[in-house]
Amino acid sequence: MALLQKSDLVYEYSWNAIPPDDPRATGKPDSTLLNRNEGYEVLAFINNFAKKHSLEKKESGLKVERMIKDKLPGDVRSHANVTKWLETNWASH
Repeated sequence: MALLQKSDLVYEYSWNAIPPDDPRATGKPDSTLLNRNEGYEVLAFINNFAKKHSLEKKESGLKVERMIKDKLPGDVRSHANVTKWLETNWASH
């Protein structure tokens, strides 16, 4: 089961549906750019990140959301680079 649901997210997003096999939802390939304003993309990214890092608390998922929306530099855009930035900066936020 996913860590976060749509109703858990704090920020406002556009919710344009994307197919479940779309790389923006699956997180593959890693070169796919993350649209931080598209709810389905952000939610899928957060849940994939949480699964990869064994995050089990909603607070951790919401921390990922907060870091993406408030702290992530604008030039960090691919799934791979966003993941790397989150991993590097997790402890300082």
